[in-house]
Amino acid sequence: MNEHYDVVIVGAGPAGLSAARTAARSGARVAVLDDNPRVGGQVWRQGPAHPPQAALRERLAALADDASQITVWPSTRIVAPLDARGLLVESAERGGATIAYDRLILATGARERLLPFAGWTLPGVTGAGGLQALIKGGMPVRGERIVIAGSGPLLLAAFATARDAGAQVLAVVEQAPRAALMRFGASLAVTPSKLWQAFKLTHGFVGSRYWSGSVVRAARGAERVEAVEIRRADGRAVTLACDRVACGYGLTPNVELARALGCAMRADGSIAVDDAQRTSVDGVYAAGECTGVGGVELACVEGEIAGWAVGGGAGNTSEAAHLRAQRARWQRFAARLHTAFALGEAALAMPPDNTLLCRCEDVTCGEVRAQPDWRAARLHTRCGMGACQGRVCGTAAQTLFGWDVAQWRPPLGATRIETLMAADRVGAHTAA
Repeated sequence: MNEHYDVVIVGAGPAGLSAARTAARSGARVAVLDDNPRVGGQVWRQGPAHPPQAALRERLAALADDASQITVWPSTRIVAPLDARGLLVESAERGGATIAYDRLILATGARERLLPFAGWTLPGVTGAGGLQALIKGGMPVRGERIVIAGSGPLLLAAFATARDAGAQVLAVVEQAPRAALMRFGASLAVTPSKLWQAFKLTHGFVGSRYWSGSVVRAARGAERVEAVEIRRADGRAVTLACDRVACGYGLTPNVELARALGCAMRADGSIAVDDAQRTSVDGVYAAGECTGVGGVELACVEGEIAGWAVGGGAGNTSEAAHLRAQRARWQRFAARLHTAFALGEAALAMPPDNTLLCRCEDVTCGEVRAQPDWRAARLHTRCGMGACQGRVCGTAAQTLFGWDVAQWRPPLGATRIETLMAADRVGAHTAA
């Protein structure tokens, strides 16, 4: 199957849906691709007991109103970029296909940063965002004792989701020190909507512990997690009996496709864009968390700006000026967020050498640490060569060792031979 669209948007989260709605106003024929079966991304994820939020309902209504212009490709993964502005994709509904575009918007979002600790591969241990996704997908947790740990506002979002699902959250364990959290909390006064959001998330927090300056050191259990060991700010070790541990250290941008296209990157690993959300590659734009983690409001406004730009309407109009002002406002919030929740020494401490770093290929931290760089680790230990293709262990190695793990080449993930054969007719782009 071969398709052509004026605008192709990769990612159906807040940034991608906002871009689609805006781009469609210009009359462009738009395709929105996402690897999930439903649109919304992680922030607006739907589920059996989680109907669409108001913001998502608004975007879904726009998709319905512009159904003749916007085509959604659910359960669709990007396999490789192709020469002459094309993508090789694998869709659950359409199988292998090639999609050509005039303009491309990358709204690929971010994924959770998971850092290894002793016992992190036990059943019952997930990321904080992973816990949210599982609960929204229908996993029952009522009555379960859960410890949520790591860093960032996602911990409170996971707390709220677990609380509303009937779980008993024993503790929220935040690595950031108390002073940094107090400064960040005071700064919310300049963004009242975030202050109100924080209030709603922490409603019902009475009876739960919130430990700052603390980190998970180990999960214990035989067949699954039974207890978690936490190092408190004062150096004390505390063990809590629990049924689940959800631990995630913030987010890291999804930039594999951008790198394969040859887009320039910023020092923090996000996609570099200009004032109109253009990347360094002609015809390619980017918006949302892949250009820097900053929250749903920033993602939405960046998506709108990208949508205006691809539609030729991002000039000096009053609406464009308003969007840029809103973007600057939420970028300032993002800067305060990054400062408050920067990972400290305790979070970056290496786990025991026998702890697995690469879960796909069963490679330990000690085996990886013995290598000089990421390339050597892949060659000599198969670290990063499994199903996730280094998305988990590569991010951990970059965080813990400071390695450059940017060695992405198509295909961007496991795919069927049948899909790869579809690329023979147009020729795969091989930029790294």
